[in-house]
Amino acid sequence: MRIIFIHSIRFILFVLLQALVFNQLEIGLGIHPMIYPLFIMLLPFNTNSVLLLVLAFGMGLSIDVLSNTGGLHASSLLAFALFRPVIFKAFSPRDGYDPTKEGSIYEMGQRWFLYSFGTLLLIHHLWFFFMEVFKFSELLYVVRKLAFTLPVSYSLVILLQFLFLKRNKS
Repeated sequence: MRIIFIHSIRFILFVLLQALVFNQLEIGLGIHPMIYPLFIMLLPFNTNSVLLLVLAFGMGLSIDVLSNTGGLHASSLLAFALFRPVIFKAFSPRDGYDPTKEGSIYEMGQRWFLYSFGTLLLIHHLWFFFMEVFKFSELLYVVRKLAFTLPVSYSLVILLQFLFLKRNKS
């Protein structure tokens, strides 16, 4: 019951932070930081795939409604959630995952988080920016947005984990 409460609070906080703070920022060179994929990443490894997709759609839709972005966040977060099990399988530890753990940098380590979340965030951002322009002729625009936004989003996610997640004492 406690885990449901924690994830509910996280859901609300990520939606509000993204929609009311980060979507209002445009840092030089067109950087739009996106931190909300961390919510899907932090769900336990044993989260049902259907529940994962429902939560991703609900979060993305909530951000879209508050930001008037017409489904961009919902579709890109659905892509993130859809590829999550595939990427987790590709980068799984030798002994497999502890189903009660979450995909945080503290639980799984820096290298695993870099590869798995980095790959998922790349998929998310690629989908988001391609859907934003909806033209393959704008490939350079998408690459430029990726080159500037991806490192900023990733850095903010790392910072948020260091500030707000508890370290394991094991």
